[in-house]
Amino acid sequence: MDLGWHLVAFLVTAALVAGWVDAVVGGGGLIQLPSLLIGLPADTPVATVSGTNKISSAAGTLVATGTYLRKVKVQWLYALPLMLAAYVGSSIGARLVTLMPREWFTPIVLVALIGVGWYTVRRPQMGLNHEVRRSGWPLALMMTAIGLVIGIYDGFLGPGTGSFFVIALVAILGYGFLQASAMAKLANLTTNVAAIVVLHDVINWKIGLAMATANLTGGFVGAAMAVRWGNAFVRRVFLVVVVVLGLRLAWDTVRMVL
Repeated sequence: MDLGWHLVAFLVTAALVAGWVDAVVGGGGLIQLPSLLIGLPADTPVATVSGTNKISSAAGTLVATGTYLRKVKVQWLYALPLMLAAYVGSSIGARLVTLMPREWFTPIVLVALIGVGWYTVRRPQMGLNHEVRRSGWPLALMMTAIGLVIGIYDGFLGPGTGSFFVIALVAILGYGFLQASAMAKLANLTTNVAAIVVLHDVINWKIGLAMATANLTGGFVGAAMAVRWGNAFVRRVFLVVVVVLGLRLAWDTVRMVL
């Protein structure tokens, strides 16, 4: 696949910005996946676009995860079931990526996003304090359910996965935004790896690795800023991402209807 330098520059820039957004609160796929759809030839298979996106996303998520783990204490007893279920879910979603119509998911995700965004705005203190409402087996089972459902979504579609992990951990379980972001990075890294394992033979590795370098840089900067400025900063970025993500999904829904 021979792309002009301007298209490569466009994709690398998109990956840099996406890495920053993903590291702070998730949702970088909103930037990166549509950019790949624009930059790659129109006849590129959906699985190739999705798999190439995962290569770049995994690099940024990896460095962001390392930054969070050095600064934020993670409850591994509950992070592991979240990650394992996310891996299984993403593997299932990646195998369905060429079989199930994307238009089924967009309106559902849009409604969920609007609801969660409104919920967050109406509760200014949500996520600013770390007050987990469950423990033991109930918490482990909730982590497993969250990992499986969001993992399937990420393997199949992807944009906003990090945000949805954060939403679930904050709104359902009571995690603070910073702690939820650290857990979300671990789960999101797992879903990326699972999708890459499934789609490895259709990935455009040259474009993916070029974008991965930029995404990694953005992820490092974003994670450092999130750790330094804490929950309030992450909450503000989260709300911005929710609005942008919602507008994008609304536009996709309108185009499908028309």
